[in-house]
Amino acid sequence: MFSLSYSVLQSTLVTRFGQLIFNRSLVTARGPRVVPNLVMTKLETPAFKELFTPEFVKLSELFNKYNYELRIAGGAVRDLILGKVPHDVDFASTATPTEMKSMFEKEEIRMINAKGEKHGTITCRINDKENFEVTTLRIDVVTDGRHAEVEFTRDWKLDSLRRDLTINSMFLGLDGTIYDYFNGKEDLAEKKIRFVGSPVDRIQEDYLRILRYFRFFGRIAVEPNSHEPDTLMAIRENANGLARISGERLWVEMKKIVVGNHADSLMRVMCECGVLKYVGLNHECNTEEFSKRWLLCKDLDPMPMTMLSSMLENEDQVIKLNERLKMSREEVRLALFIINHREDVIGEDKMRYCQDLLCDTIGKERRTKEKICELLKYIGEKELLLDFGKWDLPKFPVNGIALLEAGVPKGPKLAKMIDALRQKWKESRYTFTEKDLMGFVPEILETLD
Repeated sequence: MFSLSYSVLQSTLVTRFGQLIFNRSLVTARGPRVVPNLVMTKLETPAFKELFTPEFVKLSELFNKYNYELRIAGGAVRDLILGKVPHDVDFASTATPTEMKSMFEKEEIRMINAKGEKHGTITCRINDKENFEVTTLRIDVVTDGRHAEVEFTRDWKLDSLRRDLTINSMFLGLDGTIYDYFNGKEDLAEKKIRFVGSPVDRIQEDYLRILRYFRFFGRIAVEPNSHEPDTLMAIRENANGLARISGERLWVEMKKIVVGNHADSLMRVMCECGVLKYVGLNHECNTEEFSKRWLLCKDLDPMPMTMLSSMLENEDQVIKLNERLKMSREEVRLALFIINHREDVIGEDKMRYCQDLLCDTIGKERRTKEKICELLKYIGEKELLLDFGKWDLPKFPVNGIALLEAGVPKGPKLAKMIDALRQKWKESRYTFTEKDLMGFVPEILETLD
């Protein structure tokens, strides 16, 4: 007779169950079937070495001490292979949340942000300097196209399978060993964006992966039309699943797509695949106008809403888009500002147009100068953008108190007086002083009676 501890028995059952799911995925998957083939290579780059702060080293030593495996996961591995220092470093481990909590408590290491625990993520803070997020290896047991119910595993291959793209499915040991089950490193070298295994299966696990595919295509791919036919077919057949995704999650991805590389081509492909109507652009999409604006301002660092405004014809479409994507108030205001001014006749004195527009709208519109700069990007006025960006509107030299002391009555007449004096100030090209403007008060006051 023999006995097994509960934790060992549970781990064994979960691993076997995960293996069953994994085997089924290879049998039932539509599209390209990728059998995992672990390739291990070494990474030695300056970007990787930069990660080794005293806190990073302490984290590594801690997991070694308790005999748990710890590796860098996902996008950070991709960036490091590309020679970039990642903005965020996520870790994966064979330790369960309970095991990590016990370990950190024994070592008197503070844990923060307990919300991630139910998803398998524990965040610790070492030396009160650096936070580290460590997630237990997982398998998706049930998915509904938005969220997944997960079970923990100690099998790195199973965790790799549940990730979206091959370039995001790699792990990196802290000794520099790359663990690559699905040719992610090769795809990265060849600038190819592929789903792990079947595109249909990966998309149906989380329909947001459709937009993630296009976002990473813009970041990695060299040729704008190098999509694989099976991938586009899977996207086309499953685009309606995006209707189930919250607007906030959609907007996070869309903001990056519309200002990224190949944005004009990607928006056209997304339209052809029926994607855009599920992200709030359910009117006829003017991808030609988007391409035109993208060519004009892609090098001017436009805001996402500046680019997306090119596909919106009127205020009603802005409102409908906001109902779907739940944009910020300032993003909505920017879209409305561009739509209301993009057909303005600027005239020969372009700088004067910008200065007067700022004078007329400041106080009525937040971040007015920023909006005018975005308008200039929209119409491709690079030199004017630079010149106007250096110019600041002087402070209007007259205030209400001085006008009241000069005999201007409160109420509508005071407001009209300020507007009239502001016009005089504009005509002087913002050179009139308070004394100059107060000299016009008697004359203007007579016209207000």
